[in-house]
Amino acid sequence: MSGHAKVSVIVPVYQVEKYIHETISSILQQTWQDFELLIIDDESRDRSIEICREFTDSRIKIISQKNRGLAGARNTGIRHAQGEYLAFLDSDDLWLPQKLEKHLHHLENNPTIGISFSRSAFIDEQGKPLGIYQMPKLKNISASDLFCRNPIGNGSAVVIRREVLQEIKFAETVDGVLEDWYFDESFRQSEDIECWLRIILQTKWQIEGIPEALTLYRVNSGGLSANLLKQLESWERIIDKAKVYAPEFIAKWENPARAYQLRYLARRAVRQRDSKVAVELVNRALMTHWQILLAEPHRTILTILAAYLQHLLPKSFYSQIEALSLQITGANQKRQINQDQFV
Repeated sequence: MSGHAKVSVIVPVYQVEKYIHETISSILQQTWQDFELLIIDDESRDRSIEICREFTDSRIKIISQKNRGLAGARNTGIRHAQGEYLAFLDSDDLWLPQKLEKHLHHLENNPTIGISFSRSAFIDEQGKPLGIYQMPKLKNISASDLFCRNPIGNGSAVVIRREVLQEIKFAETVDGVLEDWYFDESFRQSEDIECWLRIILQTKWQIEGIPEALTLYRVNSGGLSANLLKQLESWERIIDKAKVYAPEFIAKWENPARAYQLRYLARRAVRQRDSKVAVELVNRALMTHWQILLAEPHRTILTILAAYLQHLLPKSFYSQIEALSLQITGANQKRQINQDQFV
């Protein structure tokens, strides 16, 4: 790969003028500096691309295209990428400075791992830490772990070997041109998990996480319950698609995975202060596969409690309980992250 950067960082950009300067800065401040940065302008109509052009770094390339959504922007980035490793960063998320260095070290020392991901810390719209983390399983991740709980958590957490994507690509015709697709562009949501599932079911590559929270994942408060139901629809489409190439796997895991998905969406509804939808979703989760109570009692009971208490208690009282429980959770998670780094 002489003359080529070791890593290609792919950032899809669409209507993110509030965040994009900080996102690009977090890439340029990496301790690992051998990368190219591909900014995919997905027909953004605000000042996002003007802001990108203010950076004069020679490693930055801006590629413009007609709007195709996140999966389409990432596919364009992958087709242009020269690196041996590819890293994705959504344009409102951030990386800590050692992100690339730690993932490269992880991948170079473990030739069977195809996707390396990190834990993520949640930040709010202003970029302030919320004090809580995504705390997934990190090792020995099976297809059912991925399908039921998506340990990767978000698209800004992964660094992936180029060969992995070559193994799962498929061809589609767009405007009369045959193109390689890696992410499925017919998905406008859940495109990450659809891609990771194909990788774990169709290749021999392993997926493994590193303990540090190296990705700062922005939680947008402006979500709507309509979006939650859209997300559920996208997720159901993943099942339909996977049934074709992995029917036995889907037959076995469809119901448990659906229950976990409903529980996850219930937690999101709680965050959006939509207690009615949260209660409905958590009830559906238990009706779909009540055994999640046995498999993950702690998380399941907490989700049920949060949904019902938010529904039944006065707002101000619920908010106090929530703030306290988040503080305790965050402190425990931080302790766990610190311990795991020294194992």
